[in-house]
Amino acid sequence: MIRYSLTCDNAHEFEGWFSESADFDRQVATGFLTCPVCHSAAVSKLLMAPSVSTARKKEERQTLAMDAMRQEALQKLKEAVAAVKANSEDVGTKFPEEARKIHYGEADARGIIGQATLDEAQALVEEGIEIAAIPVLPEDVH
Repeated sequence: MIRYSLTCDNAHEFEGWFSESADFDRQVATGFLTCPVCHSAAVSKLLMAPSVSTARKKEERQTLAMDAMRQEALQKLKEAVAAVKANSEDVGTKFPEEARKIHYGEADARGIIGQATLDEAQALVEEGIEIAAIPVLPEDVH
């Protein structure tokens, strides 16, 4: 959309929004565009300073948008981690052992969380046991 500052032959100033520059010309030529104050069809554009978006302003807007998006994503991630923790049993360092017991039917199926080394986690995956890492988030660090 293009915004033009407009004036009529009676010096009333107003603005108009157009889908393209040719749209303004068509509306003036057909008499569709009139002054909202006096209804004069003699309407013309006023001289306007262009709205210039500098690279710095654009970068600042992008940074603000990214910061807001990051905060929102981090908040959603925190909520997801909290939900997993609230609905799981913390088995601590016995995680690999408990995961195997559940997988092989030696223990009741339930959600568990705990710790495993990288080697232990890789061994579980190689056995076909589905696991997922839960991230340690900034507020979780003590």
